[in-house]
Amino acid sequence: MIIYEEGIFGLWAGAAPTVLRNGTNQAAMFTAKNAFDIILWKKHEGDGKVLQPWQSMISGFLAGTAGPVCTGPFDVVKTRLMAQSRSVGEVKYKGMIHAIRTIFAEEGLLALWKGLLPRLMRIPPGQAIMWAVADQVTGLYERRYQQSAPL
Repeated sequence: MIIYEEGIFGLWAGAAPTVLRNGTNQAAMFTAKNAFDIILWKKHEGDGKVLQPWQSMISGFLAGTAGPVCTGPFDVVKTRLMAQSRSVGEVKYKGMIHAIRTIFAEEGLLALWKGLLPRLMRIPPGQAIMWAVADQVTGLYERRYQQSAPL
């Protein structure tokens, strides 16, 4: 149906902002997690210190907040590009840059972060749990294998 109504490229509507959102999101979250570990717990990469699960959860929650805040505009644009119908006359958004400019001109800067609150209700708690588990598994690995490895 999509190919019939929108052409073959309709299958990739919103792909560019999705890629930018995901890349930016991961960069923001990993950078923020590392920064919060250093600032809050004096934990540096490779120092052998293992955070308590509650510490990892706090850093992970805060890092999980940074991602959506940084990627809000890409998420809004992705959703709008994917949701617009290409079969009914001219499309409103011709691409990612055009969508950002149009949304900003018609609705203002904050419109680029529409839907942020529901994302913040979902992503940070999940990141808190994920980082608590990841840090414990990494710590277990480091204690088990790196201490016994010859230098």
